[in-house]
Amino acid sequence: MTKTQATETQATTEPRATAEQRPEQEPPPYRWRWWALVAVLTAEIMDLLDATVVGIAAPSIQAHLGGGSTVIQWVAAGYTLAFAVGLITGGRLGDLYGRRRMFLVGLVGFIAASVLCGLAFSPGTLIAARVVQGLFGAVLIPQGFGLIRSIFPAKELGTAFGAFGPAIGLSTVGGPILAGALVGWDLGGAGWRTVFLINVPIGLACLALAWKILPESRADNGPRPDPVGVLLVSTGLILLVYPLVQGRELGWPFWCYAMIGASVLVLGGFAVHQIRRSRAGRTPLVEPELFRSRAFSGGLLVGVVFFAAMTGLVLALGLYLQLGLHFTALQAGLAQAPWALGAAIGGGLSGAVLGRKFGRPVLQIGAVIMALGIGVVIATLDGADGVVTIWQLSPGLLVCGLGMGLLIAPFFDIVLAGVTLPMVGSASGVLNAVQQLGGAAGVAVLGTVFFQLFESGDQVGAFDIVLWVTGAMLLAVSLLAFTLPRWARPEDAPTG
Repeated sequence: MTKTQATETQATTEPRATAEQRPEQEPPPYRWRWWALVAVLTAEIMDLLDATVVGIAAPSIQAHLGGGSTVIQWVAAGYTLAFAVGLITGGRLGDLYGRRRMFLVGLVGFIAASVLCGLAFSPGTLIAARVVQGLFGAVLIPQGFGLIRSIFPAKELGTAFGAFGPAIGLSTVGGPILAGALVGWDLGGAGWRTVFLINVPIGLACLALAWKILPESRADNGPRPDPVGVLLVSTGLILLVYPLVQGRELGWPFWCYAMIGASVLVLGGFAVHQIRRSRAGRTPLVEPELFRSRAFSGGLLVGVVFFAAMTGLVLALGLYLQLGLHFTALQAGLAQAPWALGAAIGGGLSGAVLGRKFGRPVLQIGAVIMALGIGVVIATLDGADGVVTIWQLSPGLLVCGLGMGLLIAPFFDIVLAGVTLPMVGSASGVLNAVQQLGGAAGVAVLGTVFFQLFESGDQVGAFDIVLWVTGAMLLAVSLLAFTLPRWARPEDAPTG
């Protein structure tokens, strides 16, 4: 259903205003906006599940398809690399050709790639399918923010953007739980393949809903493509993300640092190109105006540190439970259920009440509570003498999840509140790219620390160090959040 059709439908079912009333009333909000939010969040959840399930499913994949640790790493890294590289361009495609259209194209491609992943017969075919999945995900995911920005009235935007936080937090933690359950249950003898094939029924349901209710939305000024910008930003992100996802496995050879250095030069050239294009009156791929916003530029800094800490911790926890404590895939997934429960509680409280009432301090308190939860896990490990049960880990993980839920709900609301609709494609692409970059950096740094100690025989110490580093990063997030404005919108500030 297009936006015009939706408006026409409303006109036939709702009372008409009188001629005297009509100039004084705002147009009614899009009637299917909350269902549109469900469709967008479902797509977001599918992407995040696919980014996190491989850590739990990896041993089963390796047992059935063969290949060494490098192959298994690339099952995860192929998706991450393709997704991160395509996000900025994917976000702008919605401005160019319509956000509804690109959402549907991305969703259909994502479902098809998920089928290819589930039918893979060799490591190479699985990696190739994961790359395709990541590219279509990069087209799909950035459209969500633009669609929500275009159909929700200003007074409801905080609630809509606030819903992204709990969805992202629960998906990040829930991915390993789902993967462990699917691999452990071995439905129809499909084993690890169900981790990818589960996207098919979920994706088709999302497609039917999106096709029916999403309105079309695009930039009014008809921006033209920027092929030079696409080439520069794609090259720069490949140079940056590739060594981050591959360097740990290869022992950080010199070329990894050389590529990271080259990425700085290429991305610097991209920034210059975007500024020149904007000054010449042509639409850039990334709007330079975005970085004049305190909320957006500060949010990128906070986001890269937070997502590095969270993604690295999720990876290390899953590996420690299976390799260190010898949990099965199902047990390792279920062990993280308290974290998911805490995230649901914290996200619900923060998104519905606390974020709008108190603003940025909720984010900062959430980071501190998450760090305290990690402290409880450290104390549990130190007091258990290397033998830990799921129940002993539960209190610390519950507190950790509670803090994450409190943090992540207001984060997206504050960062995106000031972004105007013409810039939302750029903003969502950049924000998602930074999220992926932070995740890749967290896996690279914390994964390297974990494996260096783990392989030397110090299994508990390896996870302990990761926990200490993660806790320090979360405290840094609380301090860095002072770069953000106190309130997402001026009208949220208390009067008097």
